Amino acid sequence: MEICPKCGLPKEACVCEVIAKAEQKIQIELVKKRYGKMVTIITGIDQKDVDIRGLTSELKSELACGGTHKNNGIELQGDQARKVREKLISLGFSEDSIQEIR
Repeated sequence: MEICPKCGLPKEACVCEVIAKAEQKIQIELVKKRYGKMVTIITGIDQKDVDIRGLTSELKSELACGGTHKNNGIELQGDQARKVREKLISLGFSEDSIQEIR
């Protein structure tokens, strides 16, 4: 049986990721780029507690849009702020920790 080095619980009962998701201060910002294109930028996700590549991939497939992860954040094509907020909450992030900047 594997033991989590952070909390000392067995891997099956580990709550480190749940706690980490609740403590983060995530910002969702809508930015206008070149040629009037809108981009949704998600920042504040701690990369050592959450797999940012996997989260980016999951958001892109769920929202059917292009995007990337760079500069410690996630960029998604289009105005996806409302949908991203809903998806992050369904993934276990705290509703109070997510802030939309318009």
